[in-house]
Amino acid sequence: MYIMWLLFAILSSVFAALTSILAKIGIEGVNSNLATAIRTAVVLIMSWAMVFITNTQKGIGDITQKSWIFLVLSGLATGASWLCYYKALQIGEASKVVPIDKLSVVITLILAFIFLHEQFTIKSVIGCILIGIGTLFMVL
Repeated sequence: MYIMWLLFAILSSVFAALTSILAKIGIEGVNSNLATAIRTAVVLIMSWAMVFITNTQKGIGDITQKSWIFLVLSGLATGASWLCYYKALQIGEASKVVPIDKLSVVITLILAFIFLHEQFTIKSVIGCILIGIGTLFMVL
């Protein structure tokens, strides 16, 4: 199973990169909020298609109230992120917007340490510092 999470993580980064390039091209002359709504509709259709293809729709009734609350909050955070991202991408250069967006890695590590009590190792600290410095080099 080690390879599977790594494979999906790599594919995620490839698709995220494609998302940025395709969005930058597609958003030209389109309101960023409208573009986000179109993208979201496509993701919604694709996600529900996967639920039905994998026959996992039966699990809806098993979702706890706590999970519902946090999934909704996660959805709201995703929506806010996408709205801000598309606006930034529309008015800024992709080569600068994307590295700043990827500072989410550093923020995630910090929040995971605070709220999830995950370990913050010396490697994590050095990685966060390098990502921060790398981002500054890329955008300045």
